[in-house]
Amino acid sequence: MTNHTQPPTAEIRTVLEGVPRVAFYEGGKRCPEDIIFPSVLRAWLEYMDDKDFGCKHCMARAPECKVNCTYAFLIGVTGVASFLSWGKGWQGDNVAIHYMSSDPDAPFRRAFEATGYAYEWVTKEPGRDNGALFRARVVQSVREGRPVLGFGVIGPPEPSLINGYDDAGGAVLGWSFFQNFPDFNTGVEFEPSGYFRKRDWVKDTLCLAVLGARKERPDFGKVVRESLQWMVQMAGTPQAYSERANGLAAYEAWAADIQRDDQFPAHDETTLRAHHMVHNDAVGTVAEARWYGGLFLQEAIDFVHYNMAEDLLHAAACYAGEHELMWKAWDLAGGNGNPQAHRAMVDPAVRRQMAEVILQSRDKSAKAIEYIEHALAK
Repeated sequence: MTNHTQPPTAEIRTVLEGVPRVAFYEGGKRCPEDIIFPSVLRAWLEYMDDKDFGCKHCMARAPECKVNCTYAFLIGVTGVASFLSWGKGWQGDNVAIHYMSSDPDAPFRRAFEATGYAYEWVTKEPGRDNGALFRARVVQSVREGRPVLGFGVIGPPEPSLINGYDDAGGAVLGWSFFQNFPDFNTGVEFEPSGYFRKRDWVKDTLCLAVLGARKERPDFGKVVRESLQWMVQMAGTPQAYSERANGLAAYEAWAADIQRDDQFPAHDETTLRAHHMVHNDAVGTVAEARWYGGLFLQEAIDFVHYNMAEDLLHAAACYAGEHELMWKAWDLAGGNGNPQAHRAMVDPAVRRQMAEVILQSRDKSAKAIEYIEHALAK
């Protein structure tokens, strides 16, 4: 960890160099980390040189792929490992993890508490100079050597890493999953390090999560057991947030919508692309969440009673099976990343095969939860 603080200019500009980059998967040896909050918090912990959440025996899908075990841990403790949400009307934010329960704060709170860090939400309130407060909290945290999680800053209200400031907080520097997206980065500048640099940032920032010093490390056995219980609860709650289908019920809502022929008009390119994107985001979320969720379950056996191990390994195998099924769903549209995949959605026969795959995935997820429940009962 390197804090580039250079008095007397520190009042104006301070930049924390070497904060790990976060981004949607762009190839390379690191396995994909496309679920934003766990990836951002993983990078924060890595910068703080706190890597004690790791696996000793996790295996990547491909031998050349490097698994980040802290990310797998965070996928588990947040509940993302069993998460799926599906809203009516092809909602583009179905994959937002705050929809997993009626308490939108839950996955974030559980992650912060599981890693043992004090944290504070800084939100906007009417009748207060929110801009001054946001700038002050960023300046204070960065000068203390800790990046800040800014929800929004660039793009949707997903977390970015704020790694520095300039003009006494009038501009912030950092990493965002969306910093290279033309739809979101108008007016954004870039530092030689690759960090974004954005002025007038407060208006695009929903809130801040300011993490403090690490407290006493939580008992991992307790964290794992509570996380397993949370995963069961998330999967088994059919409607958790507003009118969205949740958990196992979300698979059924997804499979039903994908078979609605009127939702995939061959002549309407815009609608086809939009509906395919929602479907594809769900495929990617299930594939990644279940794969890393399975790794979390494999590691969990080191922190629970030995007689739970067999059930947890069976559950991990079910999640690995879901991961493979999602690759089958991608293949039905011409493969993962196929730029013409939306055109495949015009064919009702293809979409019915996709629906079958989705329901097979639901069955594997249900079986995984059954194994976890059986383990917990021991």
